[in-house]
Amino acid sequence: MNAKTDENSRLRPPLKWAGGKRWLVPHLLTLWKPHSRRRYVEPFCGGLAVALGLAPQNALLNDINPQLINFYRQVQQGLELKIEMRNEQTLFYQQRERFNELMHASKTNGNGNGTTRMLRSARSIEAAQLFYYLNRTCFNGLCRFNQSGEFNVPFGTYKSITYATDFFAYKEVFRNWTFSNSDFESIPFAADDFIYADPPYDVEFTTYSAGGFSWKDQVRTADLLSKHPGPVVISNQATKRIVSLYKRLGFKLSYLEAPRRISCTGDRASAREVLATKNIQ
Repeated sequence: MNAKTDENSRLRPPLKWAGGKRWLVPHLLTLWKPHSRRRYVEPFCGGLAVALGLAPQNALLNDINPQLINFYRQVQQGLELKIEMRNEQTLFYQQRERFNELMHASKTNGNGNGTTRMLRSARSIEAAQLFYYLNRTCFNGLCRFNQSGEFNVPFGTYKSITYATDFFAYKEVFRNWTFSNSDFESIPFAADDFIYADPPYDVEFTTYSAGGFSWKDQVRTADLLSKHPGPVVISNQATKRIVSLYKRLGFKLSYLEAPRRISCTGDRASAREVLATKNIQ
């Protein structure tokens, strides 16, 4: 793979990711640089745009999506892509069906409380390859699951797609990064961690993972992070209740105009983003 880099010669995210925060990296770099010797922690790491942009030496990167974390762990081990990959509708739906079969199989081997746990096996390697293929080929690179935990994004409309063959370029970057798959309240934060949190936008409906992300989850996130003694940065859509919540918890707020967002309704207006900080000089 000829890994793509950005203007700072850093690796770009290996996946397409709706709502990715690569545009926010220049703003975050100013906040991060004085703390760059700390461990960097992201409770909602998503497509890794910020982690790759800030390039911390030591990081704990978490996401509730087990298939995403399985992909990163396999990349960390030197994932090669050996499955059939073409920008072709019939193959796409065949591979999506196979991916969902693996998801159901992994639930059978879960931890007993409904949380999917991917096994260190040929199945998890195959699932990581399929996850990449579906991400590159599906509509708008969306990552969406139904209530049964099945990937349900339809085939995309790209004229052509360039697929990677391996992810060897990421092995060194990922070497001192730990990837975890848990609810954010279970993350073992250290007192001096630098935390950047980008929870799902405060919108009425979210299907990023089965179960969604509710207002109660937004409050849990903000409340937990407001008590962290180390540096904290949170980004979110600047809705009235988000702004009110962050102000009430003592965060310092600044506002940015986010790039256009993916929208199935045709409304692609810019979104106002709030950046909430605490314990940052």
